[in-house]
Amino acid sequence: MASIIKNRAIVNDDWTLVRQAEDGSLPPVNELPAGKVLVPLAFWQAERDALSASRGVAEIGVWLAPDSEPADIVADFDRIALIGVDFPVFRDGRGYSIGRLLRERYGYKGELRAIGDVLRDQITFMFRCGFDAYALREDKDFDDALKAFDEFSFNYQGAVNSSPLFRRREAGELGKVSA
Repeated sequence: MASIIKNRAIVNDDWTLVRQAEDGSLPPVNELPAGKVLVPLAFWQAERDALSASRGVAEIGVWLAPDSEPADIVADFDRIALIGVDFPVFRDGRGYSIGRLLRERYGYKGELRAIGDVLRDQITFMFRCGFDAYALREDKDFDDALKAFDEFSFNYQGAVNSSPLFRRREAGELGKVSA
């Protein structure tokens, strides 16, 4: 079984990521693997009712591509167990914006997982954008990646999970480590 980093710990990943075949096709709903599946947004939108009816709400996750509109999934927050955001290549940063939008604008509270070309160097920034789970690229060291959470002891600017420095100073929190 594959592993992921979730809530700053290495855990078994019991989700199956469904991607398009080289010809662009996806399997029919009745041919999806058993267990928890993470499907593309377009597949979810086309097969939402069939997926929910055949599998149960707790076993469905939806992943967004870099060009997906996060607003398109808001009405379905209560029907899905997690949202994945695809980072197809290291240099594509649109997923950071999607993460912040989901957390800050749309109030998503569930698991937000980074998938695709996820590397150690990105984890701190993904965390600051609201991600709490990371499916590292298969050739990467999970123990080394966990160290990314402790690289910076203090952040000046605000993020999904911390206030900007001037707000912390006003609140008398200066000197406390930002998570």
